[in-house]
Amino acid sequence: MNRYARQLPQIGPAGQARLADAHVLIVGAGGLGCPALQYLVAAGVGRITLVDPDRIEVTNLHRQPLYRSDQTGQPKALAAAATMAALNPDVQVIPRVEWLTPANAPALMEDADAVLDCADSFAVSLTLSDACMAAGKPLIAGSALALSGYALACGAGAPSLRAVFPDLPLRGANCATAGVLGPVVGMIGALQAQMALAWLVGLDPSPLGRLISFDAARWRMGGFRFDRAPEPVAPLPFIAASQIDPGDLLIDLRAEAAPFPGATHIPPDRIGDLEPGTAPRVVLACRTGLRAQNAGQILQSRWPGSIALLALTDPDLGETP
Repeated sequence: MNRYARQLPQIGPAGQARLADAHVLIVGAGGLGCPALQYLVAAGVGRITLVDPDRIEVTNLHRQPLYRSDQTGQPKALAAAATMAALNPDVQVIPRVEWLTPANAPALMEDADAVLDCADSFAVSLTLSDACMAAGKPLIAGSALALSGYALACGAGAPSLRAVFPDLPLRGANCATAGVLGPVVGMIGALQAQMALAWLVGLDPSPLGRLISFDAARWRMGGFRFDRAPEPVAPLPFIAASQIDPGDLLIDLRAEAAPFPGATHIPPDRIGDLEPGTAPRVVLACRTGLRAQNAGQILQSRWPGSIALLALTDPDLGETP
């Protein structure tokens, strides 16, 4: 127990035993996933499944110091697992070089005690939230961009991510367009790790129902509780490409690419003109899921039929992010 001697005064032998028996699913091995993974491995979480389809790029290194320059081109999940084996051989890190989709999410989180959303993707975040709510598991989500970010713990009796953010922005920025400083992402990933440890060992008060924010531009931290945030009445579910049915009306909202096979292109600002007719379900697709979510809410307000969302980074469609 010498390895954990400095954390035992806070969690005790029983808490350390709970960590050793725990299984955590981390989705994303980037700027958020790197610090979260390192702290959970160092703390002695017994088993961690790490899901990420990407390879290490030079532009990752300023905010993902877990990786080295000579590892460029290697799958992040494999490189991270190898480094973690040297950090703490008592912890098993299981790398999965694959996308997280609505089709594989339930199986990946089946025996997980906590799920960390470190992917910073609208589709992945909502997919994980829906799956965690259905399974009664906690989801610890994080997001960071430019000079600010947040971490929150939802599910397992607390409101879902959809309840916290019922309305998404019309447009989404990312690290490539807005930039981000590495320490900002590191702080949010570390907060996610702390929330996960608190949940796993049963610290009081629980992190569930709490959002913590960090603003490096104004040098302040904040946050709020969302225990009573109402759930949306009819949330629009994401599906995987493999879950498309033959009768679905497929709508591709992207203007920057040709419609995917079987789909018709309609720009988001024209979705109100869509007449689904007798289609059993309309599937709205875009690259990240953001345009699909917003267009789906517009269509939902004027058409009572079934609507599903599809992110075109799904591997079954051969797309890339």
